[in-house]
Amino acid sequence: MLKPERPSNPIEKPSILILGTRGIPASHGGFETFAERLALFLAGRGWKVGVYCQKEVERVGQRVTSDTWRGIELITIEVASKGPRATLEFDWQCVLDAARRPGVCLVLGYNGAVFLTWLRLMRRKIITNMDGIEWRRPKWGPAARAWFWLNEWIGAWLSHRLVADHPAIADHLATRRPRSAIATIAYGADPVTSAPEEPLHALGLEPGKYLVSIARIEPDNNILPIIEAFRRRDRGDMKLVALGTLNDDIPYHRAVREAAGSAVIMPGAIYDQATVKALRYHARAYMHGHTVGGTNPSLVEALAAGNMVIAHDNRYNRWVAGEAAIYFNDTDSLSARIDEALADDALVARCSKAARARAREAFRWEDVLSAYEKEALRQLGAATAAPAQADRAKHA
Repeated sequence: MLKPERPSNPIEKPSILILGTRGIPASHGGFETFAERLALFLAGRGWKVGVYCQKEVERVGQRVTSDTWRGIELITIEVASKGPRATLEFDWQCVLDAARRPGVCLVLGYNGAVFLTWLRLMRRKIITNMDGIEWRRPKWGPAARAWFWLNEWIGAWLSHRLVADHPAIADHLATRRPRSAIATIAYGADPVTSAPEEPLHALGLEPGKYLVSIARIEPDNNILPIIEAFRRRDRGDMKLVALGTLNDDIPYHRAVREAAGSAVIMPGAIYDQATVKALRYHARAYMHGHTVGGTNPSLVEALAAGNMVIAHDNRYNRWVAGEAAIYFNDTDSLSARIDEALADDALVARCSKAARARAREAFRWEDVLSAYEKEALRQLGAATAAPAQADRAKHA
C-alpha cells in the first residue's frame, strides 16, 4: 500500500520593506506615489510587501500596528513629536521594527541614514534611493546642511546598493562610492490623454488659457521669479496657476503672495490626483523652476501629460525634458520664454509631441518598477530569485 506523499514545503515569498515615506495610500508627494506604485507592482508579482506609515499622536498608545491594504502590509508607527523631530523618531522606530523582519529594506531618502547602522548590524540588506543633493538647497541653515551632508555620506556607505534617479545624481554619488554600487533608475508617470474640464471651472480657468506650476514654494524652485516674469507685462486673459502650500509666517511665502496679482491663482496644495492631472493636461505650458535635484516627479508627470515645458536651464532639467522644453536662466529670459509660449502655437505643439515621446522613452512605470524589482532580487540572492520567478510563472 502506497503511503501518501508528504506535502512539499511552501515556497517562501521574496520580501521587501519600504521605509522613508509618510506611507500609503499616497497623499503627500513623489516618494509616496512611487512607494504605492512599487508596492502594488511587487505584491501583484508574488512578493510579500510591507510599507511603513507615519501616524502623529499626542501620546503613543500602541507604537506599531499592522493592517492590510490591497495585499500590502501597512506597518503604522505612532510618534508623539512634531516637525523634523517626528520624522527622526519615525525613521528610528521603522529601523528598529524592520531589523526584526525578513527581506530587503528599500529606503527612500537618506535624511535619517545614521539609523541604518542598526540594520547593518542586524545583517539586513539595504537599497537606498539617494534622492537629490539636499545639503545644497539654499533654504537650509548651516546645521541642517551639515546634518544632510553627513547623512549622505553615511547612507552611501551603509547601503548595499544606491539608486540615483538621474545621471547627474549618479555622477555625484560616484564621488562617494564606486560606480559598481550605483544603479540609475528614473521616476515614472502614466500617460494622460484626456481629462475633465470641471476642476478648471472650479478655479475660474479655461483650457489653454493658463500656465501652471506645481511645486513647493521655495527659493530654489524659482516660484517668485516665475510670478514676477509672468506679471512683467499684460498677458490678456491668460492666467498663471501656482500650486503649493503658503505659510505667511515664512518671509519668502509672503513675498510670493505679495507679488501675485489677480492674474495669478494660488489655490494652495492640491493632492487630489484627478484635479492635478486636469490642471496639467489643459495647461498652455508647464512652468518648472527647479534648480537642485535629480529627476523631478512633477516634471516627469508634465511630460506624460503632453505639456510644453518652460524650465530653468540646468543639467537636471535638460536631461529630463530635452526638446520638450524651452529654457530660461533669469527673470528676463523667463519673461521672453513666456512670450514665445503664448504667441507660437507651432512651438507649443512641437514641444507637446516631444514631451510625450520623452515620457514613453525614459519614464514608463513598467520599466522603472521592473528595474527596482531586479535590484531587490539581486540583494536577496539567487535562492530567493528562483522562487520569485516560479511564482510569477504560476500566475502568468
